[in-house]
Amino acid sequence: MADGKPKRRGGGRAGAATRRGTAAIEQMPWRLPVNTDRPTEPLTEEGVQAIHDGAMRILEEIGIEFLNEEALEIFREAGCRVDGTNVRMGRDWVMEMLGHAPAQFAITPRNPDRRITIGGKHILFGNVSSPPNYFDLEIGKKVSGSRAQCANLLRLTQYFNCIHFAGGYPVEPVDIHASVRHLDVVHDKLLLTDKVVHAYSLGRERVEDVMEMVKIAGGLSEDEFAAKPHMYTNINSTSPLKHDVPMIDGCLRCVRRGQAVIVTPFTLAGAMAPVTMSGAVTLSIAEALSAIALFQYVRPGAPCVIGTFTSNVDMKSGAPAFGTPEYMRATQMTGQMARFYGLPMRASGVCAANVPDGQAMWETSNSLWSAVQSGTNIVYHAAGWLEGGLVASPEKFVMDCEVLQMIQRYMEPEVVATGPGDIAIDAIKEVGPQGHFFGIQHTQDRYEKAFYQPIVSDWRNFEAWEAAGGIWTAERAHRTFKDILNTFEAPPIDDGIKEELAAFVDRRKAEGGAPTDF
Repeated sequence: MADGKPKRRGGGRAGAATRRGTAAIEQMPWRLPVNTDRPTEPLTEEGVQAIHDGAMRILEEIGIEFLNEEALEIFREAGCRVDGTNVRMGRDWVMEMLGHAPAQFAITPRNPDRRITIGGKHILFGNVSSPPNYFDLEIGKKVSGSRAQCANLLRLTQYFNCIHFAGGYPVEPVDIHASVRHLDVVHDKLLLTDKVVHAYSLGRERVEDVMEMVKIAGGLSEDEFAAKPHMYTNINSTSPLKHDVPMIDGCLRCVRRGQAVIVTPFTLAGAMAPVTMSGAVTLSIAEALSAIALFQYVRPGAPCVIGTFTSNVDMKSGAPAFGTPEYMRATQMTGQMARFYGLPMRASGVCAANVPDGQAMWETSNSLWSAVQSGTNIVYHAAGWLEGGLVASPEKFVMDCEVLQMIQRYMEPEVVATGPGDIAIDAIKEVGPQGHFFGIQHTQDRYEKAFYQPIVSDWRNFEAWEAAGGIWTAERAHRTFKDILNTFEAPPIDDGIKEELAAFVDRRKAEGGAPTDF
């Protein structure tokens, strides 16, 4: 969209989306949760310093491999030691660069009512991203992802108010050619959701196309787009000690146009990182800081997030394990380091389970609560993840949203309010030692909103549950998924913008989209 063209606003308000949400289920309203709990800090001050010193020694003495030629030139310009693809950087320079990074920033999507704040005490949740496979109870087996399945998961992403941003593809639609997949999926995403969206840093064309589509969807001029974040990208380092070409390229493109970047090393203790959790966290910190320092040198003050994806492998099989005690501690430790560096932090809601069962929920719950405990600001894969990220499931999505709503309720200030009506001395005096609280006015005035109301949990006793059909949790979640699809209404968008997005997609497809042969 050329500068100077009349701007068209996307429209659509969060309140309308919230009201539509009551058609299938009663859910909590849209809000940005604030985590007022003190973070769990397993490291002593000496432990924090030891990990910091270890990360700085990695950067100074061992170095990080950067395969991106532009990044190597920038490091040379900055005075870092570049030997082939190996970059070593002094701790003073790294800390100077980190000093430019904001501790908190906002991202504004096409619907400004869906604006999110990353940093401080906020904790935000996003959908599952990037599994190549899909599973639901109706199909009954794992299958390759499709555009239709991806779109349905995007509908869940929009529908649930406890999902605050739309991550990558909630399942890879392998029925769309890779050269144009980003065009079709982001087009679907921008029509089916009005929440903050993501671009994959997988080559120049994909990043630039998504930025242009987000700009069109928001009715923004180039100056308006670049003035503040409207989208973000997330990259992983190639552990150990390496950043690849397209991901760094994509981040540099986003940073130069004012968009947000999350750097998340994927370190598995015992495989791609030392078997000790402190060693794995130290390696992860070094890999993340090397890229964030680069981005801060290119654009001081660029919105950056440090991510953690440090877990362990099953030493019997080599398979990744998630939601383990070690995963929880690594997340908490990384939270301490993020606060030490003054950076917002990303974690994940993950599991190794293959189906939406008990294992899936206890591992994901461990992951989510470790995010709460660590002071995490943005939680990737918070709903719908199975099999270590290889499968997306709508039943798991719905079940996870139950947990997310419970976490949000746990954080509401009224739960721990201590005003006179909350302490309830008069009510206690009225009931005395022989009565009950069901019928008194104090209860009648408050009972509708006093406690969390579930969307999938069944609180009836066994006999009542059995009489109602004996429906297990995953089956109830499947029914909820279907009810949501049947009542879903896409958020409003200006017809002119809709036409412009379609024209952009058609043009870029005619031009060939993005190259797939390298």
